[in-house]
Amino acid sequence: MSTEILVITGPESSGKTTLASQLADYWKSPLVSEVSRDYLKAKDSYQQRDLLEIAKQQHKQEQALLSHLPERIICDTDLLVIMIWSEVKYGHCDPWIYNTFEKSIKQQTSTRHYYLCDTNIPWQADRLRENPHNRGELFNLYLQKLKQYELDHSVVKGEPQERLQQALNSSDSQ
Repeated sequence: MSTEILVITGPESSGKTTLASQLADYWKSPLVSEVSRDYLKAKDSYQQRDLLEIAKQQHKQEQALLSHLPERIICDTDLLVIMIWSEVKYGHCDPWIYNTFEKSIKQQTSTRHYYLCDTNIPWQADRLRENPHNRGELFNLYLQKLKQYELDHSVVKGEPQERLQQALNSSDSQ
């Protein structure tokens, strides 16, 4: 049995968590929450090695849900976000993140579809967000990576209900 993995991705403050929660509620599917927010709330600052730890925890959480062989899971981010975050902030990324990401997208026991959230919603500042002025550039970087890895993806934009409907329509057509 193949598990459908729906990954919500995109720049900071682009509506990922909202869409992930909506999809999980709609389908009554397990949700892999974003590890980094809880991890970083306990810290005043972070280093690149923290991104590796976040990546390991994020991947572990996803794998734990997949071990139950659900029909579908919703991921409020995955290693792609951490890879891009590391490349943008530090100029490179830990090889473990690249290797694990590449292995996970090639798993034969699952199919992945990415929903890339557009940045056409207002920025919501909080102490964990860092990039209010280059969300468009980051969006293009996400799009470039999705194409580079030849990942099945859809762009969602507009208000939360519009995004949900776009994701549902996209899922119906797959």
